Amino acid sequence: MSPENPLLDDSSMSDTPWWRGAVIYQIYPRSFLDTNGDGVGDLPGIIDKLDYVASLGVDAIWVSPFFKSPMADFGYDIADYRDVDPLFGCLDDFDRLLARAHQLGLKVMVDQVLSHTSIEHAWFSESRQDRTNAKADWYVWADPKEDGTPPNNWLSIFGGPAWRWEPRREQYYLHNFLSSQPDLNFHNPDVCQAVLDNVKFWLDRGVDGFRLDSINFCFHDAKLRDNPAKPKDKRVGRGFSADNPYAYQYHYFNNTQPENLAFLSELRKLLNAYPQAVTLGEISSEDSLATMAEYTNVERLHMGYSFELLTDDFSAAFVRKTVQDLEAKMPHGWPCWAISNHDSVRVVTRWGGAQPPAYLANQLSAMCCSLRGSVCVYQGEELGLPEAELAYEDLQDPYGIAFWPNFKGRDGARTPMPWSDATDGAFSTTKPWLPMPPEHLPLAVSRQEQAADSPLNGFRRFMAWRHQQPALVHGDIAFIDLPEPLIGFTRQAEGQRLLVVFNLGAEPLDVPLDTLGACHPLEGHGLLSGNVEDGMLHLPGFGAFYATLD
Repeated sequence: MSPENPLLDDSSMSDTPWWRGAVIYQIYPRSFLDTNGDGVGDLPGIIDKLDYVASLGVDAIWVSPFFKSPMADFGYDIADYRDVDPLFGCLDDFDRLLARAHQLGLKVMVDQVLSHTSIEHAWFSESRQDRTNAKADWYVWADPKEDGTPPNNWLSIFGGPAWRWEPRREQYYLHNFLSSQPDLNFHNPDVCQAVLDNVKFWLDRGVDGFRLDSINFCFHDAKLRDNPAKPKDKRVGRGFSADNPYAYQYHYFNNTQPENLAFLSELRKLLNAYPQAVTLGEISSEDSLATMAEYTNVERLHMGYSFELLTDDFSAAFVRKTVQDLEAKMPHGWPCWAISNHDSVRVVTRWGGAQPPAYLANQLSAMCCSLRGSVCVYQGEELGLPEAELAYEDLQDPYGIAFWPNFKGRDGARTPMPWSDATDGAFSTTKPWLPMPPEHLPLAVSRQEQAADSPLNGFRRFMAWRHQQPALVHGDIAFIDLPEPLIGFTRQAEGQRLLVVFNLGAEPLDVPLDTLGACHPLEGHGLLSGNVEDGMLHLPGFGAFYATLD
């Protein structure tokens, strides 16, 4: 048991890796807490609020990129993998963050963006000069077609062709994201080794793991074959807007190549020398669940997550099918679920609409944390923060600026954390990099701390309770046939067998107990709970029912 965080007690699961069933709290540094008055959050701000994070009952933090960067994509365009951008602090600040987190019993995972760098990285500065320098083959360069157009039809997720002309080489370079994010050439073994060396730098510094951004984008098709067109009725967005031209293709050749498996094996060999460290891959492919299954095993990644539960789709049937499909494809791997992050509309708005029900935030967090797997919780999710509505002139996200007004970008989920209900939310002493939404102030931490029935305190109660349920933390899962909007399943581990039922609708529902089995209700989870009477389970709207099964 952690001396400073009694919720983190692994004594009953000592043989289970810490990350199996862990709840990982994502911190977006720019928007967490500003301590130096420049309007942007920083590493000292994270340190200042680690006691708050530990009080939530989570097991780890994932810190989004804080590396040296020109910030074209707000840190996901890295110019130096081994240094902290002055905007966020310095390496000493990171070391202090790591030490304090460990004192509190929190593991620390950092973002690694391996597939591409910033255009300002020293590797690219050298590579772009000519075709004969030492780094000439470190990026994906290709000659134009005879008519001067790009070498193939690949598209950037952020809109338009995925190729940019470089006059010094008279060649195009590949960028799957912004043109200022050139793709590394992983077919070059020197690149693979350099990337692994950068990962080792942070392992040696003491980090507990990595969230691997767009990990299936490391390799490209060496033959540069065109992607085939996708029929209009198949253009469903997964992590990008459906009206984006990117949705017009099957992305068979610009990512998710078979060569990536060998690289992931080399990465796992490195991690195996640090037994407590873990990898969590972000995966977005034509069949993300199949890719997750392929990428997560004892020879590759420890965990993977995709955008399946980060879309607008929401129903009991959809959640059940998503989990069952993954379970069928990945019987030996370990999933990680997320219903919010810095790239998606906040979940209470996405699934609850403009006026989300009061109890929805806690119910959705509990549902996600009751599925088999680990869980990523995005900062503010514990407060029930809705998506912020921003004016066009306030946007910072290049993705949103390019696709406005059909797609407003990701800034609505990236606004500053409201620590108090003061005008600035106690985030900064100056104008923040994104506006503090007025609608978030009534949901501020300071106000919710004082309300026993607030989403924040509900989140804490549930997390404390979950830590005492081994079946929820790392048990198996089997679904029960129930009508919409009910979702039910059993979890089983260490002699504990639990029944879990959620009513995802607003109206109360009755469920005959003979469809569920002999059960004994469990209390203490803090959710709107059902009650058993006359052979029926009476479940309120947005209610939850947990019970032990005979």
